[in-house]
Amino acid sequence: MNQNVLAIETRGLAVAPAKGAAPVLDGVALRIPRKCRAALVGANGAGKTTLLRALAGLLPPVAGEILIEGSPATLGNPRLAYLAQRQTLDWNFPVTVRKAVLAGRYPRLGWLRRPTQEDRDKTDAALARMGLSDLALRPLHALSGGQQQRALVARALCQEPSVLLLDEPFSGLDAASGEILDGFIANAPASGLTVLIATHAHEDFLDTFDIVLRIHDGGVSREPRAAHAA
Repeated sequence: MNQNVLAIETRGLAVAPAKGAAPVLDGVALRIPRKCRAALVGANGAGKTTLLRALAGLLPPVAGEILIEGSPATLGNPRLAYLAQRQTLDWNFPVTVRKAVLAGRYPRLGWLRRPTQEDRDKTDAALARMGLSDLALRPLHALSGGQQQRALVARALCQEPSVLLLDEPFSGLDAASGEILDGFIANAPASGLTVLIATHAHEDFLDTFDIVLRIHDGGVSREPRAAHAA
């Protein structure tokens, strides 16, 4: 891949939260390089989740275009993984942690192919990376909130994306899970990942990101790097 290709680029992007609704974002121009950590901040209802869903191909733009690593955004792109807010998901599905994480391989496998030993090995590696190896056979619904969030990240890692979108990943986490997730994000660029998170985090936390984007009045602006220098 051309190293100059951006991980995420939008041009004149307008997005509505639902079909027929008025756009909450308009004229958004993003340029997020590959292998970096970006934070998206803004008030509740400003459009953070709407923007992430559009980048993931879940919401069609009202206007403009979205490019993920140089190609138009599409639903099910295996190069991009999106984690919705944990509290919006149904955790009662009867599945073990390991099977839930293994499901991250399906965007690459297709639903009709059986997982191979390589897929199982990648599942175990993702579980280990998120500190969940000893919980692999537990029911997913029996985990704590922080453990469930780590399981979601492990499932995304199984997909082997190069772009990862996280919507409020630190919300309601215990200290141990927060530390593991924080370390993962800090080291993501070294493993080839671009990470964009929507967050309400405090300013000190934002200092650790390469790019800070702020949503306000339907637009997105990039904050001066000096305001968030590590």
